[in-house]
Amino acid sequence: MRRVTPLLAATLLAGLAAGCGGIGTTATSSGSGSVPGTSGASPAAGADSRTDAPSTVTLAFGGDVHFEEYVADLLKDPQNALADLKPTLGAADFSMVNLETAITTGGTRENKSFTFRAPATALNTLQAAGVDAVSLANNHAVDFGRAGLVDTLAAKNASPIPVVGIGATTQEAYTPTYVEVRGVRVALLSALQLWEETATRWSAADGEGVATSQNPKALGLLREATRQAAANADLVVVMMHWGTEYMTCADEAQAATAKALEADGADIIVGGHAHRLQGGGWMGRSYVGYSLGNFVWWRSAEPEARSGVLTLTVDAAAARERGTASGAARRTASPLVTSAVWTPLLIGTDGVPRKPADPATTTRLQGVWDTAVACSGLRSTAARS
Repeated sequence: MRRVTPLLAATLLAGLAAGCGGIGTTATSSGSGSVPGTSGASPAAGADSRTDAPSTVTLAFGGDVHFEEYVADLLKDPQNALADLKPTLGAADFSMVNLETAITTGGTRENKSFTFRAPATALNTLQAAGVDAVSLANNHAVDFGRAGLVDTLAAKNASPIPVVGIGATTQEAYTPTYVEVRGVRVALLSALQLWEETATRWSAADGEGVATSQNPKALGLLREATRQAAANADLVVVMMHWGTEYMTCADEAQAATAKALEADGADIIVGGHAHRLQGGGWMGRSYVGYSLGNFVWWRSAEPEARSGVLTLTVDAAAARERGTASGAARRTASPLVTSAVWTPLLIGTDGVPRKPADPATTTRLQGVWDTAVACSGLRSTAARS
């Protein structure tokens, strides 16, 4: 049975000073659109319940999602439009995607080649498919200016599922959201790492907008938030929007950032933006999926249509044990992710990714993922201590 419960979140960025600033700890309710609030509470206070505590839990991740052009027709039937995702993405105990769009029907279009927007029903549509959280730390979340951002933040506050990586303040955008997944406290973070219009004009490192990591100041904020999340959660997930478009192999900046986040305590680091599959594997104690490709998308011809679901199995008992430890003991020597399964999908002419009808296509698409893994520099198995 799926069990994802919002917990109280630690607000990590109170009292910022110059540069990367110092991080304090206050408390705020988590889930959809939390904002800074009362000080002094534990991230797990009040809402924690660990009666359903299996030895493992599964987390599934999909790539980039929007509802532009003909894909907008999916929003006419929010409860059923993405039903084909339930056996893959929706089958895990927790699932997450990157929602690459401003959530607005108004605003002024930014001066860029592509601009994406969708009404707030996009969140309901994803929830009905089994999606439990979305990232908005990407280069299309503020495609319709400040008015669009105001609408997006309102949609975040009213969302039926948690929305991470965007905020009216630096503090809000970088604050992790904490959810309970079958007795495991999971911290969710996300950030945009691209030198482009959104990161330049709407970086939350400088105020309102999306959490970014494209310069030392912004990366410092993300790293400090990751360290604080690792101190307060059983499992830390960071969803990145990064890399070089149309490249199968991850670039040096992706690898360097993944290494830094691994050192800071991230257990799962997944990402998108390249519109290509970039493979995954273990880096130290972290599982890294560099790019999961497009997911619900407006391009149904290969290679853009190559997609899939990454399902990770986590040692829940070890995660909970870490969660009760203190100090250095909170850093597990072995990865908490024990296995990974890539399910190849192909985006159809309606924008929905599905399992191919013929085994030969599935085998071919699995080969695309395996080729990307080969150039990732990541281990194919978890190293045990």
